[in-house]
Amino acid sequence: MPAIKTSYTTFSSKNFHKLCDRLASMDVDLKQILDTCGYPPLWSRPNNFESLVHIILEQQVSLASALAALNKLREKITDIIPENFLALTGDELKACYFSRQKAHYVRLLAEAFIREELDLTQLKTLPNDDIRTILSKHKGIGNWTIDIYLIFVLQRANIFPTGDLAAVNALKRLKNMPPGTTHNDMIAKANQWAPYQTIATMMLWHFYLSSPAKKLPGKRENK
Repeated sequence: MPAIKTSYTTFSSKNFHKLCDRLASMDVDLKQILDTCGYPPLWSRPNNFESLVHIILEQQVSLASALAALNKLREKITDIIPENFLALTGDELKACYFSRQKAHYVRLLAEAFIREELDLTQLKTLPNDDIRTILSKHKGIGNWTIDIYLIFVLQRANIFPTGDLAAVNALKRLKNMPPGTTHNDMIAKANQWAPYQTIATMMLWHFYLSSPAKKLPGKRENK
């Protein structure tokens, strides 16, 4: 039986360093990241409800703040599953550092899981655009959240999250792009790394986080 062709590429721990090396051989600036900072971590998360909650918590705040909220929620309900989340009151969620808006988003998401309107296991084999269409139907999930889901959870190899301030700022610094650089110019620059824009993005994040006296800024959500 012939292999089934897909419309997307993925990466894993088996080829991650090789892909970093390949990009570095094509781009002297990415090579400088490897030479000075080493390989980036292979950030990944399981394909479950908790991971989507984590990404929603990261919208527009620091990674540390989001992780603090996730850990507080884990202390409260142990297993971050839809049923346990929906059992919490508004005051309990506030004590877990959830804003009213994010609590609302995650409640809606939990209800969608329980009604079986969203099945993450079915997303694994779908093209990126189809996944984007499905997830964007749920309130609170916009392009940035979907990009991070595609990168961290499904390990799709050709994603550049244009709504991510850390990635964008690192790109501007790495390429010495002028202040007036347009959105389209940045996309064009990132497209030069296709079909491995995700790997380049992880290298950019690593570069940004490795720079002294720099803190990762809050993320942006487009919805």
